[in-house]
Amino acid sequence: MTFLKTLSIAALTTALAAPSIAQEVTLRFQHFVSPKSANPTYFMQPWADKIEKDSGGRIKVELYPFMQLGGKAPSQYDLIRDGAVDGGWVIPGYQPGRFPEAEAMELPFMVTKSGEEASVAAWKFTQKYLQDDFSDVHLIAAHMHGPGLVHKKGDPIEKVEDFKGLKLRGPSRPATLLLKEMGAISVGMPVPAFPEALSKGVVDGGVITWEMSPSLKLDELTDSHTDVAGEKSLYNLYFIWAMNKESYAKLPDDLKAVIDANSGEMASAWAGRAHDQGDVTGKAAMEDAGNTIAQISVEETARIQALGEKVTEDWITEMTKRGLDARALVEDARRFVAEGKS
Repeated sequence: MTFLKTLSIAALTTALAAPSIAQEVTLRFQHFVSPKSANPTYFMQPWADKIEKDSGGRIKVELYPFMQLGGKAPSQYDLIRDGAVDGGWVIPGYQPGRFPEAEAMELPFMVTKSGEEASVAAWKFTQKYLQDDFSDVHLIAAHMHGPGLVHKKGDPIEKVEDFKGLKLRGPSRPATLLLKEMGAISVGMPVPAFPEALSKGVVDGGVITWEMSPSLKLDELTDSHTDVAGEKSLYNLYFIWAMNKESYAKLPDDLKAVIDANSGEMASAWAGRAHDQGDVTGKAAMEDAGNTIAQISVEETARIQALGEKVTEDWITEMTKRGLDARALVEDARRFVAEGKS
């Protein structure tokens, strides 16, 4: 009788504990850069830590850099959609033409040089225009980085004519369109391929942020870093932080609420702010290396802006032919950026 009573108590204890055990989950998120770069340091890891804390330890988010769980950076969206990973960081522009509406946020001189401000605008734009585009993943954040600038071997850029014939890496279709308009030979490639392309002379340089410079060894592989004048960024890149829909759906409601509370405009601004933080240290590292830090004059920047406006108008024409209300996309993107300016 004592044995049966003990067995019954043990069974009851196990039954009561089972739901709690079943609700503990590990989510595997993947990205394609160094864990020491700005977004993983100032957003991804703190976000993962906050998810674990807010869930009372019931959700653990594991971060895998350099695509350690498999696949290449351009395939990240599909890896998340198909459940190869639970979530991760995506640059939609790595698949040119697939998410054309998102390109509106990446057009030349569209956003300010504040990653945080640009990211708030990106989230608002996403809410209005991109819900259908990303309907097969669970969207957590949509954000942008800080100012994109030109990093190259040799002397800095001083005028538009200096771009002529340069082989420059571009991360997205709008960026490569602008480089071509300025006379450069644009070479589209994801960020992991950039250092090797530089070291082998495949490219003379490229456009990317300050914050990525140290992890890509641009202090060693390039000599100069050139930004444009004014408050607007030469170019920018649109990102999403997303989950597999099934991974999200199978969470109990209280754990879904934890993800939800760390999603949206708040998370988007946080991700953009991470790039702003990284830009400060990245620029300092290039200065400490003795590289040339330069800014194109106001007059030459105005010439580049005029070329950028041509790229934008050509984009509007192209996308209108594809059936999009492209001018509305551009006008709303500009409106959201203006609303977010501090």
